Amino acid sequence: MKRAVIIVIDSMGIGAMPDCREFGDIPECNTLKNVCEYNGGLDVPVLEKMGLGNIQNFKGISPVENPVAQYGTMIEKSKGKDTTTGHWEIAGLISEKPFATFPEGFPPELIAKFVEETGCGGVLANCPASGTAIIENLNDEHHTTKFPIVYTSADSVFQIAVDTDMIPLNTLYDWCEKARKILDEGKYNVSRVIARPYKIIDGKPTRISKDRRDYSMVPAHTVLNEIKESGGKVIGIGKIEDIFSKSGITHAIHTGSNKEGLELTLKAIKDELPLEKIAYPDYKDGNAFTLIFTNLVDTDMLFGHRNDAKGYGSAIEEIDKYLAKILPELKEDDILFITADHGCDPTVPGTDHTREMVPLLIYGKKLAPENLGRITGFDYIANCIRKLAK
Repeated sequence: MKRAVIIVIDSMGIGAMPDCREFGDIPECNTLKNVCEYNGGLDVPVLEKMGLGNIQNFKGISPVENPVAQYGTMIEKSKGKDTTTGHWEIAGLISEKPFATFPEGFPPELIAKFVEETGCGGVLANCPASGTAIIENLNDEHHTTKFPIVYTSADSVFQIAVDTDMIPLNTLYDWCEKARKILDEGKYNVSRVIARPYKIIDGKPTRISKDRRDYSMVPAHTVLNEIKESGGKVIGIGKIEDIFSKSGITHAIHTGSNKEGLELTLKAIKDELPLEKIAYPDYKDGNAFTLIFTNLVDTDMLFGHRNDAKGYGSAIEEIDKYLAKILPELKEDDILFITADHGCDPTVPGTDHTREMVPLLIYGKKLAPENLGRITGFDYIANCIRKLAK
């Protein structure tokens, strides 16, 4: 049975796109290069052996004479720099029209509809903000009013934060589902509604990553749907099922950290995941093609958005250590794709995503290494998978 594995290192861009200024970014954006420089180089021997250092001059990641993987740079076709746009394009769906953003906050009529539909009484903030900063600044008022903290960013997101020791997690999820419906019915073209639960830990508001949920727009047909419809498996690890709004997914499991996502990916490759426990109700068991699709979000959520270049570097090194375990477990016909979905350079001004190109590494025990050069379109991966699945 043929299998493919996609590992998305969330936000590990490798250089500004030519149109970066249209998205509010500067040409100096280069998430991986600048993280490497900040840390005086990274210790990533597996990624180095695969050819990451052959793509570009990254401090501490040397080019190798005989890389074991195919390597190249992918240039996004879609108009955007967010998680949804990047992942959808990886799965073969090009977004010609950018999702809407709200630099002045959401329209009053949208907020009024949200308050009416949810019965939450009101909202706090309604402005672009750093998630960690906004919950610290408004936590006291949130506890006094019990109003949810609603905020956005430079990306197309409607984010709702609550202290789940005061407002139950299921209530937060219900409010997010209602927000998603309101946005869709009003044709606001908002990419994601994000549940941002937090708790007070050691006196400080702290977001709970494992309970985060994303409520994306439903994508049009992707390679995931093609695999599912042909009797194959699409195993989403991390926030993959949220990004695709469950469309084209057959099995899914959420994660609380990169480490958990990597452990689960390793188990999936070794056929050790309890698939019967994470299968969708409509899944019909088959022996066709299997796609294991993993998102590793910590690089973006914990380090990129928080301008933590040191933490970002450590996260990449952790991924590399797991790749040392993953590569030997791949079967003879398995193909592994390692890439990113956008940038989030922690060394440049701001805390938002950056419009960047992304790396591509493709490894298989029978696959001949090759310099793929510059590739137009993240959908190159979807097209590769279509060929593998035949």
